[in-house]
Amino acid sequence: MRVNFTVNGRQQEADDVWEGESLLYVLRERMGLPGSKNACEQGECGSCTVRLDGVPVCSCLVAAGQVEGREVTTVEGLADYAKHRESAHPGGGCAAGACGTSLQDAQQWSAKGQDSQTGEGAISPGAALSPIQQAFIDAGAVQCGFCTPGLLVAADELLERNDQPSDADIREALSGNLCRCTGYEKILDAVRLAAARQGEAV
Repeated sequence: MRVNFTVNGRQQEADDVWEGESLLYVLRERMGLPGSKNACEQGECGSCTVRLDGVPVCSCLVAAGQVEGREVTTVEGLADYAKHRESAHPGGGCAAGACGTSLQDAQQWSAKGQDSQTGEGAISPGAALSPIQQAFIDAGAVQCGFCTPGLLVAADELLERNDQPSDADIREALSGNLCRCTGYEKILDAVRLAAARQGEAV
């Protein structure tokens, strides 16, 4: 079957999708968007979290056919989603086709190592980070990075609906995302930092 849906603000279609194929498989293997990680395939770890019509979901549990006509935001489109939300739709998301990262641009995005002397090279040319992505870097919340895309998507959704979350709010919002490296404290620090910066900007 053919599935037509919006990915990171751009209309896309996937052909020859079989009935049991997951959204995660379509994003990674058919569209070349590897940000959402394939770990447990049971909805237990949160590493494949994307936003489906604005709501965080485990893409490994969503059948590709279920996204027909719907909007998906992956970690590759998070920066553009945040930028558009603030400039054109304060407190809202991207209307289908109204904004977004092209599939080609999203596929070419890569974070590069930062030069400790100059501070340059932290991001590929032309790539920008969303506030939550920058906060994760600044707070040292990234170690192996496998869980990071799902955490970023979930945290971004939290800060969109609650600009001053309590620690309990943050823990609840991220409770579906497992991390084996950090002990979570730096992740909590990153969300607190992003929330504080968001408050200062208002």
